[in-house]
Amino acid sequence: MSQAQQAFKKFTQAVLKASANKGGHSSGGGGKSFLAGTGGLIALGVGAWALSASLYNVDGGHRAVKYSRVSGVKREIYAEGTHFMIPWLETPVIYDVRAKPRNIASLTGTKDLQMVNITCRVLSRPKVDELPTIFRTLGLDYDERVLPSIVNEVLKSVVAQFNASQLITQ
Repeated sequence: MSQAQQAFKKFTQAVLKASANKGGHSSGGGGKSFLAGTGGLIALGVGAWALSASLYNVDGGHRAVKYSRVSGVKREIYAEGTHFMIPWLETPVIYDVRAKPRNIASLTGTKDLQMVNITCRVLSRPKVDELPTIFRTLGLDYDERVLPSIVNEVLKSVVAQFNASQLITQ
């Protein structure tokens, strides 16, 4: 064997001996340190998961309210950005507060008793200060519950003031 091979062999034997003795201490505690290292990794993983699960983002043009399993809907409204919650105990409810168009069709009678099929385009958005009340009473689909009935009533009252010919020309 060459001198380089002998030196490499001595080096690998020294490394193996040192790793078996944990730096020269022959206490026989190799299993304990392995479990401590694994436990540390598990604790680090659980901590990272808990941090990730406790953060949520509110995008631009949106607002959030929190629902708590203990106290129900909280009054605080959260603006854009990253916010903290307690996992499993709190759930963020995110609302789009930008003006959204909605088309509502209605069959309505005119002043001269003719039936007219008319479509109305409505731009609506929730009042930000009232989001906790909206969620508590109407839920997430508040616009689907409220807008059709209101728009139909207003359309009927406005269209009933005109004749069919006036609706076409004006």
